[in-house]
Amino acid sequence: MLQGALNGGVQRTDHRSVPTSPEELAADLSGCVELGVTEFHVHPRDAHGRESVRWAAVEAVLAAAPIQATIGVTTGTWIEPDSAQRLHAISQWTDRLSHASVNLSEPGSIALMRLLIDHRIGVEAGVWTADDAEVLIRSGLGDQVLRILVEPVGARVDDALALVAEIHDVLDAGGAQAPRLQHGDGEATWLLLDDAVRRGIDTRVGLEDTCLLPDGSLADGNPALLRAALAMGAGRRRR
Repeated sequence: MLQGALNGGVQRTDHRSVPTSPEELAADLSGCVELGVTEFHVHPRDAHGRESVRWAAVEAVLAAAPIQATIGVTTGTWIEPDSAQRLHAISQWTDRLSHASVNLSEPGSIALMRLLIDHRIGVEAGVWTADDAEVLIRSGLGDQVLRILVEPVGARVDDALALVAEIHDVLDAGGAQAPRLQHGDGEATWLLLDDAVRRGIDTRVGLEDTCLLPDGSLADGNPALLRAALAMGAGRRRR
């Protein structure tokens, strides 16, 4: 599976085409669906353009999205640093939302994962390090999550492959059976996408992760990044 990560915390100063409003996201989603990509990770924004975990912001994205698109969102602690308020806001979510990512390195991650599972919302368990992988294994939730995100955030090209190999080793040793999606960001984006293709596992790309194509040129937008990933073999099933 190839997933589109359409905006993250990227601003217009970073890329002029990053979609922020529900209407802009809907247009981008439609363009990506035309390429055959139907799985997405987005960061909803409020009326002021700020990332939000409030249900009103999430629901607005779901209402605008094309019917073919499966939408997942973030629960990042930087959006709502107060753990109690973040948990309360997310407790208002419904299973109209397909899934949400939870970063194992953040405080309250296990409680948040249990809340989402109780609400029948799929969990993408964000594993940034081997220590995060150990936390996931010890939680006993490794087989209850929708997928495990192997994502060494901010990794340098020189270190990225070793980092993901270490994470996979911990997950393998712990018997984690959930599907894995591996991706990088910044300079490691295309290296880790290519490694995911080689491993035969899910991956992702989009303006959240990089604004550059594999040749280093600036991408016009999310569809261009996804076309490049598809050309590298992402999203193809191994025979």
